[in-house]
Amino acid sequence: MGNHHQIRILMADDDPEDRLLTQEAFEEAHLTNELAFVEDGEELMDYLKKRGEYAAPGAAPRPGLILLDLNMPRKDGREALAEIRADPELQGIPIVVLTTSRADEDIVRTYDLGVNSFITKPVTFEGMVSIVQHLANYWFEIVELPQVG
Repeated sequence: MGNHHQIRILMADDDPEDRLLTQEAFEEAHLTNELAFVEDGEELMDYLKKRGEYAAPGAAPRPGLILLDLNMPRKDGREALAEIRADPELQGIPIVVLTTSRADEDIVRTYDLGVNSFITKPVTFEGMVSIVQHLANYWFEIVELPQVG
């Protein structure tokens, strides 16, 4: 196994069912990665910039991978993605868009904004487990990620 046990995954998704489904898919795929959740782009930026409820030391360890939904309240995934990629401190974090959207313009736009991968959410639990296993294999076994300091 690679270095996947050290990688914390941060999922930004406003849908509680999708968050639960993802958590259960991680368990089903036997992934031990720490999985943290934020509910919209505003909370995602607070987490990444250690503001508000994430200001305390250790409250927001830097994620090794962000799973980003596009359609969220307050600040959507596109806005958060643009903000992260414009920030020299954060721009190196790999981001995988995981969304219900299949719109070509969303795919093109998010790649233009610097997303690493774009995945359309599966409709079944089995589909989600499969995606999680492929994600883990790719991001934690194949790809070399910078060590989080």
